[in-house]
Amino acid sequence: MNKLTAVTALLVALGACSSANEHMTERGTKKMEDKQSTEPRTELATFGAGCFWCVEAVLERLDGVLDVTSGFMGGTKENPTYEDVCTGTTGHAEVVQVKFDPSKISYTTLLEWFWKLHDPTTLNRQGHDVGTQYRSVIFYHNDEQKRLAEKSRQLLEEAGTFTAPIVTEVMKASSFYKAENYHQDFYRNNKTYGYCVYNIVPKLEKLGLGK
Repeated sequence: MNKLTAVTALLVALGACSSANEHMTERGTKKMEDKQSTEPRTELATFGAGCFWCVEAVLERLDGVLDVTSGFMGGTKENPTYEDVCTGTTGHAEVVQVKFDPSKISYTTLLEWFWKLHDPTTLNRQGHDVGTQYRSVIFYHNDEQKRLAEKSRQLLEEAGTFTAPIVTEVMKASSFYKAENYHQDFYRNNKTYGYCVYNIVPKLEKLGLGK
């Protein structure tokens, strides 16, 4: 069983438990809904898994993901620029903030993709991208996301899915700063750029998401 298959198998149980809990909550708490509204209920998820160009290119292809925005989180400087973050002195991580429809894709499924799309055992590094801004981190937006993130990490650690210890941080979401416009939809707009050709295309193909 390869790592990607192992990640999927281990998180299936977590997803089942999460779905059951959500169902019980929905049954126990009746909320007034506007039947005329066609807007889907949306939630946010924020992940750091190396270069945000790569992470965005993967997650934006998933059914149920409505929008993916590249940016920065977890640092001390307000309104940092890309150049600021690249110095490694602001404390920020490159992240993507995912707006998703939980009726189509669960947070647990997003976690599954998070673990598969990068190496969570390399500290402050993904491939040739080195620095604290490239650290592996899950920023949770509520207690349930924290529980699911920590449980998924625990399951993978206990199963020995990776050959080295997982270094992924699980932290409370803080101020999100959107990256400059040229970073948004970078792969979609720059498919012939060297970094995209040699890094993003192979990643998408490995994950079965085409080019």
